[in-house]
Amino acid sequence: MILKKNILLSVFDKLLSENTQNKVEKIILYIAISSFLIHLSIIYINKLFGNIFFVNSGFFENPISAIYTPFSFILIYEVYLLIYYLPRSFTTYITKQYEIITLIIIRKLFKDLASLELSTDWFSIGGDVQFTYDLVASLLLFYLIFQFQKQGKLKYQKYKPTNLNIAKFIEKKKMIALILVPLFFIMALYTLINWLGGFYINSKIIPSFDSINSLFFDQFFTILILIDVILLLISFFYTDKFHKIIRNSGFIVSTILIRMSFSTSGLISNILIVSAVVYGLIIILIHNEYEKNALKTTG
Repeated sequence: MILKKNILLSVFDKLLSENTQNKVEKIILYIAISSFLIHLSIIYINKLFGNIFFVNSGFFENPISAIYTPFSFILIYEVYLLIYYLPRSFTTYITKQYEIITLIIIRKLFKDLASLELSTDWFSIGGDVQFTYDLVASLLLFYLIFQFQKQGKLKYQKYKPTNLNIAKFIEKKKMIALILVPLFFIMALYTLINWLGGFYINSKIIPSFDSINSLFFDQFFTILILIDVILLLISFFYTDKFHKIIRNSGFIVSTILIRMSFSTSGLISNILIVSAVVYGLIIILIHNEYEKNALKTTG
Protein backbone atom coordinates (compact mmCIF):
# COMPACT_ATOMS: atom_id res chain seq x y z
CA MET A 1 0.00 0.00 0.00
CA ILE A 2 2.83 2.40 0.90
CA LEU A 3 4.72 1.46 -2.30
CA LYS A 4 1.57 2.08 -4.38
CA LYS A 5 1.12 5.48 -2.71
CA ASN A 6 4.75 6.43 -3.34
CA ILE A 7 4.49 5.48 -7.03
CA LEU A 8 1.28 7.51 -7.33
CA LEU A 9 2.92 10.56 -5.79
CA SER A 10 6.01 10.15 -7.98
CA VAL A 11 4.01 9.99 -11.22
CA PHE A 12 1.75 12.82 -10.03
CA ASP A 13 4.76 15.05 -9.34
CA LYS A 14 6.13 14.41 -12.83
CA LEU A 15 2.87 15.19 -14.63
CA LEU A 16 0.85 17.50 -12.40
CA SER A 17 3.21 19.22 -9.98
CA GLU A 18 3.54 23.00 -9.77
CA ASN A 19 6.97 22.74 -11.38
CA THR A 20 5.57 20.76 -14.34
CA GLN A 21 2.68 23.20 -14.66
CA ASN A 22 5.13 26.10 -14.99
CA LYS A 23 7.09 24.21 -17.67
CA VAL A 24 3.93 23.35 -19.62
CA GLU A 25 2.84 27.00 -19.42
CA LYS A 26 6.12 28.20 -20.96
CA ILE A 27 6.05 25.54 -23.70
CA ILE A 28 2.46 26.39 -24.66
CA LEU A 29 3.31 30.09 -24.66
CA TYR A 30 6.21 29.56 -27.07
CA ILE A 31 4.07 27.35 -29.31
CA ALA A 32 1.20 29.87 -29.28
CA ILE A 33 3.49 32.74 -30.29
CA SER A 34 5.16 30.64 -33.00
CA SER A 35 1.82 29.48 -34.40
CA PHE A 36 0.56 33.06 -34.48
CA LEU A 37 3.61 34.20 -36.46
CA ILE A 38 3.33 31.23 -38.85
CA HIS A 39 -0.35 31.94 -39.45
CA LEU A 40 0.40 35.62 -40.11
CA SER A 41 3.22 34.64 -42.49
CA ILE A 42 0.87 32.44 -44.53
CA ILE A 43 -1.67 35.28 -44.74
CA TYR A 44 0.88 37.80 -46.00
CA ILE A 45 2.46 35.30 -48.41
CA ASN A 46 -1.02 34.76 -49.84
CA LYS A 47 -1.43 38.52 -50.22
CA LEU A 48 1.94 38.94 -51.92
CA PHE A 49 1.88 35.91 -54.19
CA GLY A 50 -1.80 35.41 -54.90
CA ASN A 51 -3.27 32.84 -52.49
CA ILE A 52 -0.80 30.01 -52.95
CA PHE A 53 -1.86 28.44 -49.62
CA PHE A 54 -5.40 27.16 -48.96
CA VAL A 55 -7.08 29.21 -51.67
CA ASN A 56 -10.57 28.19 -50.57
CA SER A 57 -10.21 29.42 -46.98
CA GLY A 58 -10.96 32.96 -45.82
CA PHE A 59 -9.21 31.86 -42.64
CA PHE A 60 -5.92 32.69 -44.38
CA GLU A 61 -6.93 36.04 -45.84
CA ASN A 62 -7.48 38.42 -42.90
CA PRO A 63 -4.73 39.00 -40.28
CA ILE A 64 -7.34 39.18 -37.50
CA SER A 65 -8.20 35.52 -38.05
CA ALA A 66 -4.60 34.62 -37.09
CA ILE A 67 -5.54 35.22 -33.44
CA TYR A 68 -7.64 32.04 -33.64
CA THR A 69 -4.51 29.86 -33.78
CA PRO A 70 -2.74 30.89 -30.53
CA PHE A 71 -6.11 30.77 -28.75
CA SER A 72 -6.37 27.10 -29.76
CA PHE A 73 -3.14 26.36 -27.89
CA ILE A 74 -4.29 28.44 -24.92
CA LEU A 75 -7.35 26.17 -24.81
CA ILE A 76 -5.06 23.13 -24.70
CA TYR A 77 -3.30 24.67 -21.70
CA GLU A 78 -6.67 25.33 -20.03
CA VAL A 79 -7.52 21.64 -20.45
CA TYR A 80 -4.24 20.79 -18.70
CA LEU A 81 -5.04 23.27 -15.90
CA LEU A 82 -8.46 21.69 -15.44
CA ILE A 83 -6.74 18.35 -14.75
CA TYR A 84 -4.11 20.11 -12.63
CA TYR A 85 -6.72 21.66 -10.31
CA LEU A 86 -8.96 18.58 -10.07
CA PRO A 87 -7.22 17.13 -6.96
CA ARG A 88 -6.60 20.56 -5.43
CA SER A 89 -9.93 22.39 -5.59
CA PHE A 90 -13.27 21.12 -6.85
CA THR A 91 -14.70 24.60 -7.39
CA THR A 92 -11.59 25.69 -9.32
CA TYR A 93 -11.94 22.54 -11.43
CA ILE A 94 -15.53 23.54 -12.28
CA THR A 95 -14.40 27.14 -12.90
CA LYS A 96 -11.93 25.83 -15.49
CA GLN A 97 -14.80 24.13 -17.32
CA TYR A 98 -16.56 27.49 -17.53
CA GLU A 99 -13.38 29.25 -18.62
CA ILE A 100 -12.79 26.71 -21.39
CA ILE A 101 -16.24 27.16 -22.93
CA THR A 102 -15.87 30.96 -22.65
CA LEU A 103 -12.49 30.83 -24.43
CA ILE A 104 -14.08 28.73 -27.18
CA ILE A 105 -16.60 31.53 -27.73
CA ILE A 106 -13.86 34.21 -27.61
CA ARG A 107 -11.80 32.24 -30.12
CA LYS A 108 -14.82 32.04 -32.42
CA LEU A 109 -15.28 35.81 -32.10
CA PHE A 110 -11.79 36.42 -33.51
CA LYS A 111 -12.49 34.08 -36.42
CA ASP A 112 -15.86 35.66 -37.19
CA LEU A 113 -14.52 39.19 -36.75
CA ALA A 114 -12.44 38.71 -39.90
CA SER A 115 -15.53 37.97 -42.00
CA LEU A 116 -18.04 40.50 -40.64
CA GLU A 117 -20.20 42.26 -43.20
CA LEU A 118 -20.45 45.88 -42.09
CA SER A 119 -23.89 46.98 -43.25
CA THR A 120 -26.93 48.90 -42.12
CA ASP A 121 -28.77 45.57 -42.36
CA TRP A 122 -26.68 44.11 -39.54
CA PHE A 123 -29.50 42.11 -37.96
CA SER A 124 -30.53 40.58 -41.27
CA ILE A 125 -27.11 38.98 -41.85
CA GLY A 126 -26.83 35.60 -40.15
CA GLY A 127 -23.08 35.75 -39.42
CA ASP A 128 -23.29 39.25 -37.95
CA VAL A 129 -26.24 38.34 -35.73
CA GLN A 130 -24.37 35.28 -34.40
CA PHE A 131 -21.34 37.49 -33.74
CA THR A 132 -23.59 39.74 -31.63
CA TYR A 133 -24.93 36.74 -29.68
CA ASP A 134 -21.38 35.51 -29.01
CA LEU A 135 -20.22 38.98 -27.98
CA VAL A 136 -23.03 39.38 -25.42
CA ALA A 137 -22.60 35.79 -24.19
CA SER A 138 -18.85 36.25 -23.62
CA LEU A 139 -19.48 39.37 -21.50
CA LEU A 140 -22.14 37.62 -19.43
CA LEU A 141 -19.91 34.58 -18.92
CA PHE A 142 -16.96 36.75 -17.89
CA TYR A 143 -19.04 38.37 -15.14
CA LEU A 144 -20.70 35.11 -14.04
CA ILE A 145 -17.34 33.31 -13.76
CA PHE A 146 -16.01 36.19 -11.64
CA GLN A 147 -18.97 35.78 -9.26
CA PHE A 148 -18.57 31.99 -9.23
CA GLN A 149 -14.87 32.27 -8.36
CA LYS A 150 -15.63 34.72 -5.57
CA GLN A 151 -18.23 32.39 -4.07
CA GLY A 152 -15.93 29.39 -4.48
CA LYS A 153 -13.20 31.02 -2.40
CA LEU A 154 -15.49 31.62 0.58
CA LYS A 155 -14.77 29.25 3.46
CA TYR A 156 -17.20 29.03 6.35
CA GLN A 157 -15.82 25.92 8.01
CA LYS A 158 -12.20 25.10 8.67
CA TYR A 159 -11.07 21.56 7.89
CA LYS A 160 -7.84 20.21 9.31
CA PRO A 161 -5.37 19.21 6.58
CA THR A 162 -4.66 16.00 8.52
CA ASN A 163 -8.28 14.90 8.22
CA LEU A 164 -8.07 11.28 7.04
CA ASN A 165 -11.24 11.40 4.93
CA ILE A 166 -10.11 14.49 3.01
CA ALA A 167 -6.65 12.98 2.44
CA LYS A 168 -8.19 9.81 1.00
CA PHE A 169 -10.58 11.79 -1.20
CA ILE A 170 -7.67 13.87 -2.56
CA GLU A 171 -5.74 10.67 -3.26
CA LYS A 172 -8.67 9.32 -5.30
CA LYS A 173 -8.87 12.58 -7.24
CA LYS A 174 -5.14 12.37 -7.97
CA MET A 175 -5.64 8.91 -9.46
CA ILE A 176 -8.45 10.23 -11.68
CA ALA A 177 -6.29 13.18 -12.75
CA LEU A 178 -3.43 10.84 -13.70
CA ILE A 179 -5.80 8.78 -15.87
CA LEU A 180 -7.09 11.94 -17.57
CA VAL A 181 -3.63 13.15 -18.68
CA PRO A 182 -2.92 10.33 -21.20
CA LEU A 183 -6.62 10.06 -22.08
CA PHE A 184 -6.92 13.69 -23.19
CA PHE A 185 -3.53 13.50 -24.90
CA ILE A 186 -4.74 10.54 -26.98
CA MET A 187 -8.01 12.37 -27.72
CA ALA A 188 -6.15 15.50 -28.85
CA LEU A 189 -3.79 13.44 -31.04
CA TYR A 190 -6.70 11.53 -32.58
CA THR A 191 -8.54 14.80 -33.27
CA LEU A 192 -5.48 16.31 -34.95
CA ILE A 193 -4.87 13.23 -37.12
CA ASN A 194 -8.56 13.01 -38.04
CA TRP A 195 -8.66 16.73 -38.91
CA LEU A 196 -5.46 16.61 -40.96
CA GLY A 197 -6.91 13.62 -42.78
CA GLY A 198 -9.49 16.00 -44.20
CA PHE A 199 -6.91 17.81 -46.32
CA TYR A 200 -7.15 17.49 -50.06
CA ILE A 201 -3.60 18.23 -51.23
CA ASN A 202 -4.36 18.77 -54.90
CA SER A 203 -7.21 21.24 -54.47
CA LYS A 204 -5.67 22.90 -51.39
CA ILE A 205 -8.89 22.50 -49.44
CA ILE A 206 -8.59 23.01 -45.72
CA PRO A 207 -11.17 21.32 -43.44
CA SER A 208 -13.44 23.49 -41.31
CA PHE A 209 -11.83 24.61 -38.05
CA ASP A 210 -15.26 24.40 -36.42
CA SER A 211 -15.00 20.62 -36.78
CA ILE A 212 -12.26 20.63 -34.12
CA ASN A 213 -14.86 21.66 -31.52
CA SER A 214 -17.20 18.86 -32.49
CA LEU A 215 -14.35 16.34 -32.67
CA PHE A 216 -12.56 17.15 -29.40
CA PHE A 217 -14.58 19.37 -27.05
CA ASP A 218 -17.78 17.43 -27.64
CA GLN A 219 -16.05 14.28 -26.37
CA PHE A 220 -14.11 16.30 -23.80
CA PHE A 221 -17.24 17.51 -21.99
CA THR A 222 -18.82 14.06 -22.29
CA ILE A 223 -15.87 12.64 -20.33
CA LEU A 224 -16.10 15.51 -17.83
CA ILE A 225 -19.72 14.52 -17.13
CA LEU A 226 -18.58 10.96 -16.38
CA ILE A 227 -15.76 12.27 -14.17
CA ASP A 228 -18.20 14.50 -12.28
CA VAL A 229 -20.47 11.51 -11.66
CA ILE A 230 -17.53 9.43 -10.42
CA LEU A 231 -16.47 12.24 -8.06
CA LEU A 232 -20.04 12.50 -6.78
CA LEU A 233 -20.20 8.77 -6.06
CA ILE A 234 -16.79 8.76 -4.36
CA SER A 235 -17.79 11.75 -2.23
CA PHE A 236 -20.55 9.62 -0.64
CA PHE A 237 -17.80 7.68 1.16
CA TYR A 238 -16.54 10.85 2.83
CA THR A 239 -19.58 13.06 3.42
CA ASP A 240 -23.30 12.63 3.91
CA LYS A 241 -24.09 16.34 4.03
CA PHE A 242 -27.11 17.10 1.88
CA HIS A 243 -25.93 20.50 0.62
CA LYS A 244 -22.59 19.11 -0.57
CA ILE A 245 -24.28 16.25 -2.42
CA ILE A 246 -26.67 18.71 -4.08
CA ARG A 247 -23.76 21.03 -4.95
CA ASN A 248 -21.83 18.23 -6.66
CA SER A 249 -24.99 17.01 -8.41
CA GLY A 250 -25.74 20.55 -9.59
CA PHE A 251 -22.28 20.85 -11.11
CA ILE A 252 -23.01 17.70 -13.13
CA VAL A 253 -26.19 19.31 -14.48
CA SER A 254 -24.16 22.41 -15.35
CA THR A 255 -21.62 20.34 -17.30
CA ILE A 256 -24.41 18.51 -19.12
CA LEU A 257 -25.88 21.85 -20.26
CA ILE A 258 -22.48 22.85 -21.65
CA ARG A 259 -22.20 19.50 -23.43
CA MET A 260 -25.67 19.99 -24.94
CA SER A 261 -24.56 23.33 -26.41
CA PHE A 262 -22.30 21.48 -28.86
CA SER A 263 -25.34 19.72 -30.30
CA THR A 264 -27.01 23.01 -31.18
CA SER A 265 -26.01 26.26 -32.85
CA GLY A 266 -26.89 29.91 -32.88
CA LEU A 267 -28.72 31.59 -30.03
CA ILE A 268 -29.80 28.28 -28.44
CA SER A 269 -26.17 27.26 -27.98
CA ASN A 270 -25.36 30.57 -26.27
CA ILE A 271 -28.43 30.29 -24.02
CA LEU A 272 -27.42 26.77 -22.93
CA ILE A 273 -23.87 27.87 -22.09
CA VAL A 274 -24.95 30.95 -20.12
CA SER A 275 -27.67 28.91 -18.37
CA ALA A 276 -25.06 26.32 -17.35
CA VAL A 277 -22.90 28.93 -15.59
CA VAL A 278 -25.93 30.69 -14.05
CA TYR A 279 -27.12 27.34 -12.70
CA GLY A 280 -23.66 26.58 -11.27
CA LEU A 281 -23.52 30.03 -9.65
CA ILE A 282 -26.96 29.63 -8.04
CA ILE A 283 -25.95 26.18 -6.76
CA ILE A 284 -22.80 27.46 -5.07
CA LEU A 285 -24.65 30.49 -3.64
CA ILE A 286 -27.19 28.22 -1.95
CA HIS A 287 -24.41 25.84 -0.83
CA ASN A 288 -22.60 28.74 0.84
CA GLU A 289 -25.77 29.78 2.62
CA TYR A 290 -25.97 26.24 4.04
CA GLU A 291 -22.34 26.52 5.17
CA LYS A 292 -22.94 29.92 6.76
CA ASN A 293 -26.03 28.66 8.59
CA ALA A 294 -24.17 25.58 9.85
CA LEU A 295 -21.38 27.80 11.20
CA LYS A 296 -23.92 29.97 13.09
CA THR A 297 -25.59 26.86 14.51
CA THR A 298 -22.34 25.30 15.75
CA GLY A 299 -21.06 28.69 16.93
